[in-house]
Amino acid sequence: MINTYKPEGMISSSAKNREYIYGGRVMLERAMLDGAILESTALLCDGDMNLHVDLHGITGIMPREEVVYCRDGEEIKDIAIITRVGKPICFKILSIEEVNGRTVAYLSRRQAQIECINNYVSDLIPGDIIVSRVTHLEGFGAFVDIGCGIIALLTVDCISVSRFSHPSDRLFPGMTINTIIKAIDEEKGRIFVSMRELLGTWEENAAMFSQGQTVAGIIRSVESYGVFVELTPNLAGLAELRDDMPALYDKDACGRFAAVYIKSIIPERMKIKLVLIDSYKGEASMPKLNYYVDCAKIRHLDRWLYSPIKCKKTIETVF
Repeated sequence: MINTYKPEGMISSSAKNREYIYGGRVMLERAMLDGAILESTALLCDGDMNLHVDLHGITGIMPREEVVYCRDGEEIKDIAIITRVGKPICFKILSIEEVNGRTVAYLSRRQAQIECINNYVSDLIPGDIIVSRVTHLEGFGAFVDIGCGIIALLTVDCISVSRFSHPSDRLFPGMTINTIIKAIDEEKGRIFVSMRELLGTWEENAAMFSQGQTVAGIIRSVESYGVFVELTPNLAGLAELRDDMPALYDKDACGRFAAVYIKSIIPERMKIKLVLIDSYKGEASMPKLNYYVDCAKIRHLDRWLYSPIKCKKTIETVF
């Protein structure tokens, strides 16, 4: 499925959007007749909780009730309105009027979201691969925009296979990522996405390394039996504790860079044994996300097998 309903922030600079937004009243009227979904920045929220949107010389006002689509029985929360200020916001034009000598365009994000739901989101099924944009982070995961401000939840366990302390170790607000639909709760109107299935299997990630190499990693967890070091977001190895160098993994070790020697790679046990050589003070930078699925060509997965076929332990996702 080709997504023509982009997450907010992704169409502001497009030629068509700029043509409408910068074209004055004539082009805004054409956008209204075309039923186009436009995007611009919310400049402020007034005392009546209406958003004022930048239309480059024309006043754009989005009434409170038009800011967010709500299901029957739900109410718009003020926080959902004021947090839009300073950010790109999508909308359709409801009307253009002359008010006290100035041209005012009345806008609706709600209508844009309804169209997105009816023409795109309602057709999504588990296993569909889509583009998303991170909106904000919590300890339990990330909220992502899957189109026109429609929000889905990316739980922490679905971000990657290897462990980490907080979603900010992987993601940041405004980041564009590829995700896959994990589940849809139609009764509650909730959508859950995942991304670990796009970051490669154990063997795909392990193929980047060889026994005898010394490579850089990130210390993610210190346990009584060893230190888990992340080599890629979907691959970690275990380094044995060293009595001669306890300072390598003190209580503040998690999040640091580490140099590790690869002692062995064992596909049948899905293990990489490491020797911790050194660790670096200060927090490590965010690791690069490498997608092992060509998301431009492959738009759906029915099943993803992380573990090697020869391994007795099976880690998989069935959509």
